Amino acid sequence: MLGAGITGCSTALFMARQGYDVTLFDQAPQPFQGSSGWNDGKLHLGYLYAADPGLGTARQLLTGGLLFKDIVEELLGGSIAGATAPRDEIFLLHRDSVVQQPAVDAYVRRVSDLVRSHPDAGRYWDDAARRGAQPLTAAELAAIAHGGDAILGGWRLPERSVSSRWIARRYIAALAAEPRVEQRLGQRVQAVRPVDATDGLDGPFRVETEAGADGPFTIVVNALWEGRSVIDLGVGLGPAPELTHRYRYALFIHTAQPVAQDNALIGTGPFGDVKAYGDRDFYLSWYPAGLVVEGQDPAPPPLPDLDAAARQALAGRILDGLAEHLPAVRRVADGAAQVELQGSWVVAQGRGPLHDPSAGLHRRDRFGIRRTGRYVSVDSGKFSTAPWMAREVAAMFRGG
Repeated sequence: MLGAGITGCSTALFMARQGYDVTLFDQAPQPFQGSSGWNDGKLHLGYLYAADPGLGTARQLLTGGLLFKDIVEELLGGSIAGATAPRDEIFLLHRDSVVQQPAVDAYVRRVSDLVRSHPDAGRYWDDAARRGAQPLTAAELAAIAHGGDAILGGWRLPERSVSSRWIARRYIAALAAEPRVEQRLGQRVQAVRPVDATDGLDGPFRVETEAGADGPFTIVVNALWEGRSVIDLGVGLGPAPELTHRYRYALFIHTAQPVAQDNALIGTGPFGDVKAYGDRDFYLSWYPAGLVVEGQDPAPPPLPDLDAAARQALAGRILDGLAEHLPAVRRVADGAAQVELQGSWVVAQGRGPLHDPSAGLHRRDRFGIRRTGRYVSVDSGKFSTAPWMAREVAAMFRGG
């Protein structure tokens, strides 16, 4: 198993419980130290992708989002209610959005119909999925957003988010308790090679890391996030998809005292959001400030080296950019007992700047599972769809 993010860890647990001995590789010293552990934990139902009016993205995201809670609770053996943002999310439309207000309003109504008709709609939280989206009144909008002309409208969406840090801690414990999973951490995967080249990708395989070659392994599941295509190309699984790697920073804040804060997202084009997981743990992001590098090669671009002063300045720009539209987030920052500036890779099929309405990045319907023989590559697309896709991968090998 390559990659100890949510996709790799979920697949490892499923495979181990089907009777497989699993070796889990990751370059980090601990699972969930990459993008899976430092993200907003949004459980997408498709509402944010109005720039894909054909609903392809919404359909691709929907099942995984609806089933996230049930699948993760099965894997972890308990409730994840403690990780969950308890209130609906508020979507705020920026004046520079790539989609205009009438089109967004029509889109969210169509997605609501799509969600309600899904057979698993009742498996989301507190029947939220069946309620659909509701436009904010002028008074509600004024109470949430800055009184200027940057925010044109808003909707209350029946979407939830979970704390990725809370989820990470529970996954780490579940992996440690699973005797069939052996963790090889602190080892960056460099290549996968068939033991016998004449067997192609039917296995067995060796996994090459900085520590040397390991194996043989009868199955390889490539669940890496950034750099996954490099390994795929090395075994001949091509062509490489058209990918964009972006690295963005966000603030993770724990407050000394409870702070009342709505979950709100500003889009689409200029992008930022605040997540409240309960009343003391928060995620704050302002994309124009937090995005530090972008590349379109199969391998991710190098990251800039930020010293303490640069990190402090970056944190300030993120907070200022978000607070310009959502002034209430300053209460979160003012009450902080702990602040972490953390970055993560955003990897998506498609290219182009987010301010371009025709950019391929406004679609997220081109992720999925590629399999040749006993080699599998998983582009899980989103945090919320990863456990569902992990279950699909494990089902491919149920019974041997």
